[in-house]
Amino acid sequence: MNTNVQQRKMRKSLTGEVVSRSGDKSVKVAYSYKVPHPKYLKEVKRKTVVHAHDEKNECQVGDGVEIAEVRPLSKMKRWRVVSIVRKAATGLVGG
Repeated sequence: MNTNVQQRKMRKSLTGEVVSRSGDKSVKVAYSYKVPHPKYLKEVKRKTVVHAHDEKNECQVGDGVEIAEVRPLSKMKRWRVVSIVRKAATGLVGG
């Protein structure tokens, strides 16, 4: 049992931004990172979009969220929303 607890602690955890609400209890989260260009060695921005499970349907487009790796929940979903780090700005400024 102790090894099972250690494996759970080793699961990946990422912070990203919700780019789409793709269905009931599902969101698409984009996270960005930098990698060196193979020839010129300048850092280049890359992003990856993953499908995540949002159990309470509380995420909105633009929210910053923390996601964690889980067992396969469906064909595409391999991540779960752990918490909302920051809420997206809503409404228009001015008037």
